[in-house]
Formats: sequence, structure tokens, C-alpha cells
Amino acid sequence: MTTRRHLLISATAFGASAALPAFSQSADRPNPMPPELRKVLERSPNAPVLGNPQGDVTLTEFFDYNCRFCRKMLGTIQALVTSDPQLRVVYREWPVFGEGSEFASRASLASLEQGSYWQFHAALLGMKGQAVEATVMRIAREVGLDEDKLRKDMEAPHIEEHIATSFALADHMGLMGTPTFIAGDEGVFGEMSLTETRELVARARATLG
Repeated sequence: MTTRRHLLISATAFGASAALPAFSQSADRPNPMPPELRKVLERSPNAPVLGNPQGDVTLTEFFDYNCRFCRKMLGTIQALVTSDPQLRVVYREWPVFGEGSEFASRASLASLEQGSYWQFHAALLGMKGQAVEATVMRIAREVGLDEDKLRKDMEAPHIEEHIATSFALADHMGLMGTPTFIAGDEGVFGEMSLTETRELVARARATLG
């Protein structure tokens, strides 16, 4: 997915309790994001957070471990977090590339129970070849995870909830694919440079500030 397109927000509905905006590419400026959406998108207790948990702006990434552009963004996001001490990064596991991707997402989320999400996450995005059950579990062993516990924890309801919510958010917001980055009232689809990600965060900070 090489084409990057800026995605601007307009209103739609999500379920009975939260309003989720869809993304429109025809608006001149992003409409303000409904507070209910921002809470689901940025403050889900089931979503891993990198950076400053109390930061003043949140960057949410929808990604898949088998997305080569998501893999290329790993170093960029790490550099962004290192350079911006007030940034929160929320990860939404969105396994759109099939069974292997879903297995990787479940295993990655389950690794939170062993305190190894970030190490495992980086190793999965840095691996050669496709993420499938055999390669995911090989990486799990390499980073020192308890494989039996990991497999058990992968079946936890909160992991199913995280993945289902990612698909629901993506569907109702009209996301085009991975990676998609959302900050403030704006989203961007596709690979970005470090400068471009900083500019996205800066616009969000200015809008929300």
C-alpha cells in the first residue's frame, strides 16, 4: 500500500453508545472528533501504549505484522517517541492480512501478561518472512516468553475485544489499510518519513491545545 492519502473526519455512528466519525477526503478541514470516539480510539484499556502515558497528544497506529510498510515504520515511530517526551502512541492491532496476522496479533497482545509486549512487538515487525504460527512462536521463544502461558493468554476475552474493536473502528471510519496513523482530528494512510510524522503530531497538538 504505497499511496498515502490524508483522511479528514466527518460524522457517522458507531453502535448505540459511541459516535465514530468516518473519514472523508473531500472536506477542506477536519471536523472535530466526537469525544466518544476519541475515548474509544485513544483510551481503550486493552490497547498498548508506548511513550508517555500522560502525554499531551496521542498518535494511534492501526497496523498488521505482515504489512511491509508497518515494518518500515517501526524505527520511525521509535525515533518519534524518543524525540517527543509528551507523545503517547496507541497501538491498534488490525490483522487484515489473514490467519497468520491474527495469530501474531493475539500472541503480541497476550505478551502483555508477561511484560514483554514491546520487545516482542519490535521482534515481530523486524522478522524476515511472513508472520505465521511457527515463526511467531519461534520469535516468542527467542525473546524469552513462556510459550504455554502465551497460548493460554491468547484466548482471553480482552484480546478478542481489542481485535474486534479495531475492525469496528476501521470499518466505521472508512480506513483504507495499514498502516494508518490518527492524531488529533486527522489521519494519514501509508508510510511516512520522520518529518511527516512529526508534522502530523504537531498539527494535532496545535488543534487540541
